[in-house]
Amino acid sequence: MILERLVVGMLQTNCYLLCDEETRQGVVIDPGGEASRIIGRLQELDVTLVAILNTHGHFDHVLDAWALKEALGGLIFLHPKDEPLLMDHKVGLGAVFTAATGSSHGKVDEWLEEGAELSFGNLRLKVLETPGHTPGHVAFHLPEAKVLFVGDTLFAGSIGRTDFPGGSYTKLIQSVKDKIFPMDDATRVLPGHGPETTVGIEKRTNPFF
Repeated sequence: MILERLVVGMLQTNCYLLCDEETRQGVVIDPGGEASRIIGRLQELDVTLVAILNTHGHFDHVLDAWALKEALGGLIFLHPKDEPLLMDHKVGLGAVFTAATGSSHGKVDEWLEEGAELSFGNLRLKVLETPGHTPGHVAFHLPEAKVLFVGDTLFAGSIGRTDFPGGSYTKLIQSVKDKIFPMDDATRVLPGHGPETTVGIEKRTNPFF
């Protein structure tokens, strides 16, 4: 597989490109800005974009999802509980877009849910509901490769904020304990911001646990 991280946008979001090397089918996770750069890299890799996956609805993770779809195709995925956040004027697209924004912004093609499996090429991503940072936050697990895309639920040595609309500290802590920490210690944790870590490191050293 091909797995690359691009740090994009005003809040330095980790956007991930994940591609099956054999079929060249791929997905983009959390395209929070700099669509032209993401598009250019996908074209360099000769990747067919089949899906745009969003861990949650904050603008710094979904901002350029629709630009990618317009340029390269692919379905936009989000959990339904985060749909109200898309146009929120503090954390959603409403914070950065005006009424002049095209009507396609904010339209989601497919809804995510716990246990769903997303297949492209020879790769399978499993959806885990991890609420707390937002009501509909999800993580994407690639079990065979021991890779977990956690969005803003867990960071190296920290956790995501819970003081935004719909946030819950209690739910976030429970999400990490129930969904992430039971995984193999060697599982790579790829967060929405900052450096990657592992399940084992966070279990042993994260001060919130």
